[in-house]
Formats: sequence, C-alpha cells, structure tokens
Amino acid sequence: MLRCADGFFCIGSATGEDTSKRVDEHNAGAHPGYTYSRRPVVLVWSEYFDRITDGIAAERQLKGWSRAKKEALIQSDWQAVSQLARRRAGLPRSKK
Repeated sequence: MLRCADGFFCIGSATGEDTSKRVDEHNAGAHPGYTYSRRPVVLVWSEYFDRITDGIAAERQLKGWSRAKKEALIQSDWQAVSQLARRRAGLPRSKK
C-alpha cells in the first residue's frame, strides 16, 4: 500500500520480495496511472504471499476497506481493525 503525496492510498500487487523497485518506478512516473499525478509515493504497508493469487485476493479486500481501517492496518492497531470490521448496522450479511 502506497501513501500518495495528496494523502490518498494506492493498493496494488507486485512480484518478488523486494518492493523498493516497484516504488521507485511509481516515483519515477514509469507507468502512467493513478499515482502518476500523486507523486511522490511512500510504501506504508506490505505483505508477502507465496502465491500471487493470494496477494491479488488481499489487494481486492483492502481496496474495499475504509480509510480508517487502512490507517489502523498501517499502524498495526489490530483492535481498531477488528472494531472497524464490524458491520455498521450490526446485522449479519444476508445470504444470497
């Protein structure tokens, strides 16, 4: 997860164990896209997955999180992450 200069977050996935190359590419503007006009970016959170499919699943999940929940994750505030994970209405999800 990158924090952009404007305070917004960019969530994505990269291959390999060293994320610094990918962050450098974002800061150099090598790939026009979301971060291009929001540089510089800073890596604020990352997690390694053995399988790319697991990483992509985590990416999709994080993109659905609120800003507050992302901030709690960055700060490793697991109590806040848990609290923010609760549904606002307090009702279980309906089964389709």
